[in-house]
Amino acid sequence: MADAVAALNPSDRFRRMLRDPLLLSILIILWALLFLFILLPLVSLLIRTFTDEGRFSLAGVLGILADPQQRQALWNSLLLATLVGLCGTILGFLFAYTAVRTNLGKGWVFFLDAAVILPLISPPFTTAIAMIFSFGPRGLITYDLLGISGFSIYGLHSTLFSETITFFPIAYLTLKAILAGIDPTVEDMAFSLGSSRWRVFRTVTLPLAVPGIANAFLLLFAASLADFATPLILAGNSFPILPTQAYLQITGLFDLKGGAVLSFVLLVPAFAVFLLQRYWVSRKYYVMVTGKAGAKTEIKGVRPWMRYLLLAVCFLISIGILYFYVLLFYASIVKAFGADFTITWKHYHVVFTEGMQAIRDTLIIAGIGMPLGGIYSVVVGYVVCKKDFVSRRTMEIVSMINYSLPGTIVGIAYLLIFNDPPLMLAGTAIIIIACYVFRYGPTGIRTTVAILQQIDPSIEEASSSLGASSGTTFRRITLPLILPAFFAGLGVVFIRSMTAISATIFLISINWTLITVRILEKMTELELGVAAAFSILVVLIVFAVIGAISLFLRLFRQPGAPDMANILGG
Repeated sequence: MADAVAALNPSDRFRRMLRDPLLLSILIILWALLFLFILLPLVSLLIRTFTDEGRFSLAGVLGILADPQQRQALWNSLLLATLVGLCGTILGFLFAYTAVRTNLGKGWVFFLDAAVILPLISPPFTTAIAMIFSFGPRGLITYDLLGISGFSIYGLHSTLFSETITFFPIAYLTLKAILAGIDPTVEDMAFSLGSSRWRVFRTVTLPLAVPGIANAFLLLFAASLADFATPLILAGNSFPILPTQAYLQITGLFDLKGGAVLSFVLLVPAFAVFLLQRYWVSRKYYVMVTGKAGAKTEIKGVRPWMRYLLLAVCFLISIGILYFYVLLFYASIVKAFGADFTITWKHYHVVFTEGMQAIRDTLIIAGIGMPLGGIYSVVVGYVVCKKDFVSRRTMEIVSMINYSLPGTIVGIAYLLIFNDPPLMLAGTAIIIIACYVFRYGPTGIRTTVAILQQIDPSIEEASSSLGASSGTTFRRITLPLILPAFFAGLGVVFIRSMTAISATIFLISINWTLITVRILEKMTELELGVAAAFSILVVLIVFAVIGAISLFLRLFRQPGAPDMANILGG
């Protein structure tokens, strides 16, 4: 398909597009939506950053760069993101290698997957809350078990630990697929030449996984760069970072221009990571696929002592993750964790009374965003992969922009453009839904493209040669094959609607609020038990939805279609 597209010059492609009124209508609608909800907010952010009283000015950017505190915040952001990328990638590779290359039983792999997926379906600062319960001034470990008083949990070390635990599952799911795709025959050839296991790992397995490792690092770097809630809770004043500075600039000082300038400074490394990540994803040697049939071979596992060592490390870390969530539940059913451990359901009473508006609003927004996100994902993925039109490549890139940017930038950009007439959408559910659809829909787009690229064009050609119209071919051949991508769009938009906060914290109002925002509010008000109860509720709701979507994925899965866990990771 790509070769056929490339063979046509732009004028021929434009004429073909005009001869297809349905395609032309779809493209006009898509470009209108992409311009309104992706390009226009970003342009508004740049205009606010580089203008002063209607004239071009660099004063805002230069002022930020000249401020030692803001320069320190930028350096801290890059340092934290780099460390999270390194630590999370190492941890993710350790888990992935253990799950794939040590010949574990299905039960052990299921246990690792179950433990790892918890941070992915939780609000991003859930681990931060559990850390305060464990290592805070009245923490279960520091105060009750070790008898340490006055221990400070706030700073780089705690933020790094929390973000690493939160984001390393992304690296795990990415690298697990990469390692599983390496043909064991390649390693067998090295073994047959007398290489040791360590030498085969160092010279064969690791080099084949390098593109995936680089991609995982960039994904974690970008995730840390976008996270402001965890540093807001754990970093404290001693370790300011740029996303929290931008948030405080707008919510504390009501300085939209200052927030826009800080967001632009954050935009530069985020966009650089986006370009690098696209480069690594485009590399063609993730998996050794020869296309030749041959004798099957089994993975040569590591030595028994190494297998037990790797499993022990992963088991302890998984137990640590599960401990955090058990502790969170325990904190949600006691009166005052650290002071009064009497069992009570008062925190859940608060959740289902004072918090009902947030629960209702979140479920309404997620429920509306689900089908819209699924439809948007499939339509964009289908047209950019299967249709030949001018600006095809541009549409694919533009559709990915909001996904690649930190949520703080997207939220501030939306606030700037939709806070004034004629596009006065701030404070409405529409703007929150649009933010979710256009920020998280690209996951479904990528899934749609991946599935369509695996469909042999001869299948659709055979349908057409038998007299079926293009509509019939799409409805009876293509649509059933891309149903997993539709469910992927549904699932990701719903899950992120329940757990994300970095973008939408700028878009809530007295009329529409979200559970994650209420959790953050309760944290700042030191109502930690209520915050824990809200977090447990989110995890239970998301688990139920993931279970339902996974069931549909199993029912409609085609060969090569992704599962829900891998969709979450990528």
